[in-house]
Amino acid sequence: MTSSRKFGFTLIELLVVVAIISLLSSVVLTSLNSARAKARDAQRLSDLREVQKAVELYYFDNFSYPSTSNAWHGTCSTYGSYGTSGSGGYIPNLAPTYMPVFPTDPKPIGTSGCYLYRSNGSDYMFLVHLTVEGTVPDSLKRPLYPTQKDFAVYSPNASNW
Repeated sequence: MTSSRKFGFTLIELLVVVAIISLLSSVVLTSLNSARAKARDAQRLSDLREVQKAVELYYFDNFSYPSTSNAWHGTCSTYGSYGTSGSGGYIPNLAPTYMPVFPTDPKPIGTSGCYLYRSNGSDYMFLVHLTVEGTVPDSLKRPLYPTQKDFAVYSPNASNW
């Protein structure tokens, strides 16, 4: 009499292992997406500060801000699909003299979520418009729209744009 004993896993054991692996991978992917969103917001803040410095340097040299005739200019289609350099850039004549090229949003949303600039020559506002994924610090909120997902820097008289 020989005993034939089979070694291996049952179907139930395999299904349990697959379920555990699926659960763990979904937790890891969720935390990874959160980290990516934070990284994109950090990039947006860096871009905001870089543009602010370049605009202020332009003002120091020219005694006015680069003007868009008081209209919003941006890289998204709702705001004109302007370029990232030169006189046709969304900040006219700022690049390449004051910065190599203008930054663009790391994850633009729709046709109106992008970087925007507006100036009448004596005042300006630069916006990271409708793409912020985390919390907006009070110091970067747009006063006229405090609940919008925008980062904003501006000259004092442009606070209500």
